[in-house]
Amino acid sequence: MKIRYLPLLLVFNCAVVVNAQELNLMPVPASVKFQPERLAVDANFKVATRGHSDARLQAGIFRFLKRLEGRTVLTLAPGLAPDDQTTPLIIHCQGPGKDIPSVSENESYRIDITRRQAMLTAPTVVGALRGLETLLQLLDADRNGYYFPGVQIDDQPRFPWRGLLIDVARHFETIEVLKRNLDAMAAVKMNVFHWHLTEDQGFRVESKKFPKLHQLGSDGNYYTQEQVKEIIAYARDRGIRVVPEFDIPGHSTSWLVGHPELGSAPGPYTIERRPGIFEPALDPTREEVYKFLDTFLGEMAALS
Repeated sequence: MKIRYLPLLLVFNCAVVVNAQELNLMPVPASVKFQPERLAVDANFKVATRGHSDARLQAGIFRFLKRLEGRTVLTLAPGLAPDDQTTPLIIHCQGPGKDIPSVSENESYRIDITRRQAMLTAPTVVGALRGLETLLQLLDADRNGYYFPGVQIDDQPRFPWRGLLIDVARHFETIEVLKRNLDAMAAVKMNVFHWHLTEDQGFRVESKKFPKLHQLGSDGNYYTQEQVKEIIAYARDRGIRVVPEFDIPGHSTSWLVGHPELGSAPGPYTIERRPGIFEPALDPTREEVYKFLDTFLGEMAALS
C-alpha cells in the first residue's frame, strides 16, 4: 500500500514547489497563500493611499510606478489615484515609523491580491516600501498581458540586521555606484549600509576641522560632507540605516599621513599601496589623541 500511494504524494509535493519557485521572491516571505485569481496590469493601473501618507511613501510609490513602466513598457498615469473600489492598488499605511532608520523598525506588511484589487497594508512607511518591492517581484506575464498573481502574503524580516559592507577605503567607489548598491539593497529588503570609510590605503570623508585628513590621506578620492548627507538621505528614503566605520587605533596609516603627531611612532607616513597588515597606529597612551578623536567623531555625527 505504501508503494501504491507514494507516486501520488510525490506529484502533490512537486506541484507545490513549482508554484513557489514561479513567484521568484527574494527573500522568501514568511507566509504565502495562493489564490486562483489574477489582477491585470495595464495602462489603467493606478495607486491610491489610505491612512498615513508622507513624502517618503509617495517617493517610493513614484519609483515603483517608474520601475513598473520599465518592466511592462506601459505608460502609467502619474500621481496618486482616488481611494475607491476601482483603484487597482491600495496602500494602507498606519504611520510614519521611526525618523532615523533602525534595525528595530517594524518592517512587516501584508499583501492581498484578487482579480479586482491589490491591498498592501503596513504599520510603517518602511513596511509599505518592502511590500512594494515584493509586488514588483510578483509581476508576471503571459499571452493575455501583464498581471499580479492572486496571493495572500504576510511577511516580516527573519533577521533584524540585514547589512552590506562596502569598503571604499581600500577601493574607492563613486556616489553613483553607492546609490546603485542602495537600490539593489532595497530591492531585496536589506536595511543596513556598512560604510567602511578609513583604512591604511585611504581616508575617504571630508573633515572641515582637520582638512589634512582627506587632503593628504585620500589621493583626492573622498566624499564631501554634502555627499555624505546625500547618501544618508538616499538610504533613508529606502528604509536603510547608514553605519559609518572609522578604523582606529590600528589600520590608521591614512590618518597619520596628515597628522603624524598622533602616531605611536614618529613617522613620516605614506598611504599604503598594497593590501596587508601594517604597523602604524594611533597612540592610545596620549590624551591629545582622544581630544582629536572626540572633535572628529563629533563632526561626523553631525552629518546624520
